[in-house]
Amino acid sequence: MRSAPTILHLDMDAFYASVEQASKPSLRGKAVIVGGLGPRGVVATASYEARRFGVHSAMPMAQARRLCPNGAYLIPRFRLYQAVSEIVMGLLRELSPLVEPLSLDEAFVDLEAGGVAFDSAAARAAGERLRADIRAATGLSGSVGLAGSKMLAKVASEEAKPAGLLLIEPGTERELLAPMSVRTLPGVGPVTGQHLRRAGITTVGELAEAGEDELVRMLGRSHGVGLHRMALGLDDRPVVAERDTKSVSVEDTFDVDLHDRVRIRYEVQRLADRCVGRLRDSGHSGRTIVLKVRRYDFSTLTRSETLRGPTDDVAVVREAAARLLESVDTTGGVRLLGVGVSGLADYTQEDLFAFALAAEGEEAGSDPAGLEPAGPDAAGPDTTTDPAGADGAVEGGLDGPAGVVGAPGALGASGAGLDPVGGVGGAQVSAGADGAAAAAEVQGADGAPGEGVGVGRRWGAGSDVRHAVYGAGWVQGSGVGRVTVRFERPGSGPGRVRTFRVDDPELTPSDPLPLVGDGPAAAG
Repeated sequence: MRSAPTILHLDMDAFYASVEQASKPSLRGKAVIVGGLGPRGVVATASYEARRFGVHSAMPMAQARRLCPNGAYLIPRFRLYQAVSEIVMGLLRELSPLVEPLSLDEAFVDLEAGGVAFDSAAARAAGERLRADIRAATGLSGSVGLAGSKMLAKVASEEAKPAGLLLIEPGTERELLAPMSVRTLPGVGPVTGQHLRRAGITTVGELAEAGEDELVRMLGRSHGVGLHRMALGLDDRPVVAERDTKSVSVEDTFDVDLHDRVRIRYEVQRLADRCVGRLRDSGHSGRTIVLKVRRYDFSTLTRSETLRGPTDDVAVVREAAARLLESVDTTGGVRLLGVGVSGLADYTQEDLFAFALAAEGEEAGSDPAGLEPAGPDAAGPDTTTDPAGADGAVEGGLDGPAGVVGAPGALGASGAGLDPVGGVGGAQVSAGADGAAAAAEVQGADGAPGEGVGVGRRWGAGSDVRHAVYGAGWVQGSGVGRVTVRFERPGSGPGRVRTFRVDDPELTPSDPLPLVGDGPAAAG
């Protein structure tokens, strides 16, 4: 614990939905829900207007539509969210070299390490300046918490929502925390919360009064000791600028259960390809291949195979995933498939062979070029089975919750994307302790303009388009061979709506326009 509130926590307000409202003037002040739009889609983010109807993150999209039938339901545009996140993270790094991103829209900052604040007044001024800079650079609002520890700074930013700033003076922590629900504390989820509630403990103050010994008896030593310290407002964790990536995974939830074994094999191969692409983009290789299968009855199976050394070879990962699939009974149908790689390294088995052979060649005067490295040696599969949650819960990755594509150094934040082929697509890059990282993106939109525009001219609601005559716009809806587009841009007033054939040659997918600054104007 610090003697001054120099740890800052920033949490952007309803980030995905706010970005959509900022880029689509006709949606400002209206209920906006972002997530997977298929029958098994889930809500990634809901605007504050939608939250008044009871819509919240991780809710099944079908339930959200029942609660808020007149809301605007949009697919995620992760490339735009990442671009905005990079701007925000850049502003944070101007404050301090110690920035710990938790997700695209959330991070801790050590103001003391940056020399910008050593007392309450300077910390508050830095927080207010940050909020103003974010508003000027992106047009969005963020909530800021300031305290002497990471836990308290996060609590403060949550209390400051939306668009506020709260500073917790050192020495006032216990008084502030006492009336709050135990669910406020990190690590207290539904199960732990229910366990504590049965013991008559519902507030942080009651948790502190219970004492360490009683909590250890109820929850075990590690969890009990940690919760008791947090209830007292004690948290000595430093702000850590870098996190080690632990795994990379990709998964899809299908609108209709898959029964055809050939189709299932094809989907596993496709997921393996996407996973290796994500693995290479992160600059890693891995030695443990993991297959995840969620069956028709919501039971979830994982199979893993550890190779002799790390690889980023798509053929190796494909073959390992196919072998793992052979040990899974898919009778009855499959609703979710995932492929992941863990045991990451920044080199590959092939690199090691090349290095060793080159060294031998230098010593022996031989040419190692013609030598073939040995292939990976598979270990026996490791199998676990666990019951899955109710339909519509956020489909987690192989190591953590589903999320969004992280900016450089930014990890985490939940989300789900519409799979143009038929389900909710997700990709993950998972990190270690305290805020597991994840990444997800719209399947089929990887690195290409027009996220959400599927094969065969299928236009996803919310995706960016450009018309040769009317300029930039976004898809408001499509069906029966027609697509409806609203032509407007950030900074303009609500635009006009026009309808075209889905195969209109003058209508093409487009990159998003910047939220702030001049972009190509849309015609009326």
